[in-house]
Amino acid sequence: MARYTALFTVGIAVTDLHRVLRKVLESCRLEVIYDTPEYMMAREIPGQVPFPKLVTVEILIDRTTATDQEVRMKFVIKNEELPLQVNNHCHLMFDEIYKAVNETNQWKLIETVSG
Repeated sequence: MARYTALFTVGIAVTDLHRVLRKVLESCRLEVIYDTPEYMMAREIPGQVPFPKLVTVEILIDRTTATDQEVRMKFVIKNEELPLQVNNHCHLMFDEIYKAVNETNQWKLIETVSG
């Protein structure tokens, strides 16, 4: 199973976060399938790659430390593919999502860590 993680701290009001996250995910050809105040899940739309390569994104929102100016999020991007190559589909999607989060002008990126 391929799995990539990233931590983001962004400058945005908690009330606007889900709306912006939804737009970012949709720009990466992902559909939101679960959405709560502290958690969001999206998956890649079937049809472009084989089923085991379909990517799922889980976003954990740290509401305990969130303020009107700053929110921390943990992204987990994964699929059922074995990561035998560095440029596997999951890693390519991770790069695309990471770039989309970094480049959106809907929030101010304060800190980012990928792992």
